[in-house]
Amino acid sequence: MSYTFPSDEWAQAFKDQVNQSPAYRTAAAQWTHGAVALVVKADPALGLPDDVGLFLDIDRGSCQAARVVSREEAAKAPFCISGEYARWKSVMRRELDPIKGMMQKKLELKGPMTIIVKFVNASKELVECSTRVDTKFLDE
Repeated sequence: MSYTFPSDEWAQAFKDQVNQSPAYRTAAAQWTHGAVALVVKADPALGLPDDVGLFLDIDRGSCQAARVVSREEAAKAPFCISGEYARWKSVMRRELDPIKGMMQKKLELKGPMTIIVKFVNASKELVECSTRVDTKFLDE
């Protein structure tokens, strides 16, 4: 079954992939820095009239919860990464490394970059988990 990105169903499938990943569990074992939110910027042409946040309650190598939230709620997370729909699609297709994307200002980070860089392997494993979700993109 494919899941439309972004949606609550996609978020739940992503959470399942994260929790089934021994590589993520190992890479993020020391993550105690709080939730991470991913914000897809509004794109009315794709049917996204408003920004959409994906809130990931992650801690020590597991994802306790994943859900769609408003931009305002996403901004309350200790780490909030925002980008255009096409950028997130590129991340999930392994065409854009999220850390490089943040450094190149293709993705916008709210939160300490030093902590993100320290957990670069965990970030890569989250991307790998996203690639294992059968994703239906809005522009395809």
